[in-house]
Amino acid sequence: MPDRPTSLPTLTTPRLTLRPFAPADAADVSRLAGAREVAQTMLYMPHPYDEGMAERWIASLDGDWAAGRELNLAMTLAATGELIGSVGLSGMDNPHQRAELGYWVGVPYWGRGYCTEAARGLIRYAFAELGLHRVFAHHFTRNPASGRVLAKAGMTHEGTLRKHALRWGVFEDREVWGILATDSAAGENA
Repeated sequence: MPDRPTSLPTLTTPRLTLRPFAPADAADVSRLAGAREVAQTMLYMPHPYDEGMAERWIASLDGDWAAGRELNLAMTLAATGELIGSVGLSGMDNPHQRAELGYWVGVPYWGRGYCTEAARGLIRYAFAELGLHRVFAHHFTRNPASGRVLAKAGMTHEGTLRKHALRWGVFEDREVWGILATDSAAGENA
């Protein structure tokens, strides 16, 4: 496995720049991630998104990267620099050379293919630069749009975890997706 870069990377895709978060992003993170429509699709997204949460989360990201735990990048439009969401890898500090892909995008940007594009870019980085063997992801069964993102990003549906997670008082089914560095789609998902 190659050495992980010490500073957070900046990645580019045809329409996006995936860059480190800055303190100035906090208001946009709070507004976009704080939408109930976004939170209801995410297992761990807080709702309501209280004042100061975005600032604290952004402040934690460099330490998470330095410790090898997580990589979270701001998803921004390349043409304008406008923050539209986040994409990341979590659980990287394990002996199995795997990480979990996660993302969210603000409601005004849904349905435009931005999550797929960001996921492809980060998967490519995970294999080529971080030397990971596997990237996997989960989504609620009731959120099939996320499954379409993962399929378009080259991932394979691996199964359903029945009533696997408790979200807002309801046990939810979770769909499991994965891609290996050796999968042919891993090199094509740029």
